[in-house]
Amino acid sequence: MIKNQDFKRNLHIDDLIKDAVENKEGVIGLNGALMVDTGEFSGRIPNDKFIVDEDSSNEDIWWGEVNQKLSQNNFDYLLKKVLETYENLPSSYYVFDGFAGDDSDNSLNVRMITKKAWQSLFVNNMFIRPSKEQLSNFSPDFTIINAYDVKEENWDKYGLNSENFIVFNIKKKIAIIGGTEYAGEMKKGIFSMMHYYLPLKNVLSMHCSANVSVSHNQSTVFFGLSGTGKTTLSTNANRPLIGDDEHGWSDNGIFNFEGGCYAKAINLDKDKEPEIFNAIKHGTLLENVVYDLDTKEVDFDDNSKSENSRICYPIEFVQNSLGSKGLKSAGPHPDSIIFLTCDAYGIMPPLARMTRKQAMYHFISGYTAKMAGTETGVTEPVAAFSPCYGGPFLTLHPLKYAELLEKKLNDHNSSVYLVNTGWSGSSATSGSSRIDLKLTKHIINLITEGSLDFSQSVYDKFFNLEIPMNVEGLENDFLIPHLSWSNLEEYFSTGNMLTRLFNNNFEKFNIKDPDILAAGPKTDLSA
Repeated sequence: MIKNQDFKRNLHIDDLIKDAVENKEGVIGLNGALMVDTGEFSGRIPNDKFIVDEDSSNEDIWWGEVNQKLSQNNFDYLLKKVLETYENLPSSYYVFDGFAGDDSDNSLNVRMITKKAWQSLFVNNMFIRPSKEQLSNFSPDFTIINAYDVKEENWDKYGLNSENFIVFNIKKKIAIIGGTEYAGEMKKGIFSMMHYYLPLKNVLSMHCSANVSVSHNQSTVFFGLSGTGKTTLSTNANRPLIGDDEHGWSDNGIFNFEGGCYAKAINLDKDKEPEIFNAIKHGTLLENVVYDLDTKEVDFDDNSKSENSRICYPIEFVQNSLGSKGLKSAGPHPDSIIFLTCDAYGIMPPLARMTRKQAMYHFISGYTAKMAGTETGVTEPVAAFSPCYGGPFLTLHPLKYAELLEKKLNDHNSSVYLVNTGWSGSSATSGSSRIDLKLTKHIINLITEGSLDFSQSVYDKFFNLEIPMNVEGLENDFLIPHLSWSNLEEYFSTGNMLTRLFNNNFEKFNIKDPDILAAGPKTDLSA
């Protein structure tokens, strides 16, 4: 594809770091980690993501704001432009060959072509690294060519929204990146492709974390948007981590897509998140952190470069992970699925069990609340919905993933629980405190230990979710929203507001299944 054959393939991390420093791409800093800045963008640019409209995939794609169309001719023009910049490089470029998916029956052979050494270190950390034997017989299933320095000035002529672009051509099994140096586009680009390929094989692709029991015979999956506690609650000293972000659920069980972790660095506290802090060492990549130019000391609380500063490291750097034990990052079919939400309105119960149809409804909804300060301009709680808890990465209609979830739940008799890590008994604007993390961890332990008893239960007013009563260490008034609120009039007013938001959001999916619609919330209730 690229005629220029002056490239370095699957270099050792020492060589990648050496090249990055010599090329002035970054500096060695905290605990020997490589520190880099990603230039203009420190996060994804979703408005510049496109999929080529071609006959092999266009009937499957969920077209819209997430998956925008680009013509084959426009793609060919951009690809030619990208390839030409590689032909004229004054130095070597980098190739990484590896795998997405720690399941030999369902993995994707990925090839990552980059101009910068640190970007090759990133993909080396994030994807599954091949053995020498695997590398000698490697043939890519999908290739990403990163040309961060290529922009298109006549962007409107070629169907783009700006001079930057991330374009996927499923038929040609290739994607091109132009205009952004942010390496997360490569990680999430392959995630989007796994969201396309796997469901067509009846494998559920999931934006989730997962852990396993010490005996490795019981696993738990955690879904949740940013701020719900997904990483914190799945990181457990008594349960080895399978992975923290992307997984598949096949006939073999669940498996991690990745060979590494991409943790947020902002406000990192070594006492509160020791697993992440202790992963910062030689081989780790720190993106967009603020540091002292002389001492290289990092100030994780300084967001002047980005709210999205990141830490990228191989999963074996996580002390209590399967990867650190030299094991595959995979586990058995999960006993428990946990939907995490930070409900700032105090309407959803701290703990509840869902029916299969309720699970489908809430999976498609993907609800939490964005808290003040989490994003620029957010000054009070705002309801947020992301289908399947990963809307920006879906390539098929959300119903496809929800139907696969239902099938897996039925086939393996897995239970689905809602855990609200937000507020109980009042809303966040009342001045009350968020649910204590210790209580939430206690709830998670009860679920993973299989010690919840639903022989005595009640149902919440708005969502009709089953709430267990007389749970060890938890008061009934805390568990049952309409008992925990002191002002019932405010409770019903707030609940009606939230359920209307749910219903308005769900309408855009144009789902006609009466059983799924019936599993949605009740509205216009009163005391």
